[in-house]
Amino acid sequence: MRRKSAEKRIAQPDPKFNDVLVSKFINAVLQSGKKHQARKIVYDAIGIIEERSKTNGLDVFKKAMNNLRPLLEIKARRVGGATYQIPTEVRQDRSVALALRWLLIYARARKDKSMSLKLASEIMAASNNEGNAVKKKEDTHKMAEANKAFAHFKW
Repeated sequence: MRRKSAEKRIAQPDPKFNDVLVSKFINAVLQSGKKHQARKIVYDAIGIIEERSKTNGLDVFKKAMNNLRPLLEIKARRVGGATYQIPTEVRQDRSVALALRWLLIYARARKDKSMSLKLASEIMAASNNEGNAVKKKEDTHKMAEANKAFAHFKW
């Protein structure tokens, strides 16, 4: 390697819950630099979760994130003209990033009135191990399991 690799930036915790994961989620929700709006959406979603489930919204969010984090994924690798799907373990930071991304993608795809409601619904579904984001994680794991025979190509 000629250049030095970029150093990891440590995310600042969010002001309300003082939690780094929530601040990462706010940054993922963020569009067009409107951080205040992104914060409002996330905090409203957590408020809706608290209303519906009568429990701490932050705990439900963290449980949902743990349910969504993948342990395995597949990577394409060319070996002698053929492309193999090779199962690999997912790094901690990447698994969090994937979980956040899937949660957002499937929340945005939901049919609901506001983004806060969509997020709240998807987070609650994920915390109960259901919903499209959890299905995505399970599909990823199934693909990795199905291609376990090619694990020896990993290097």
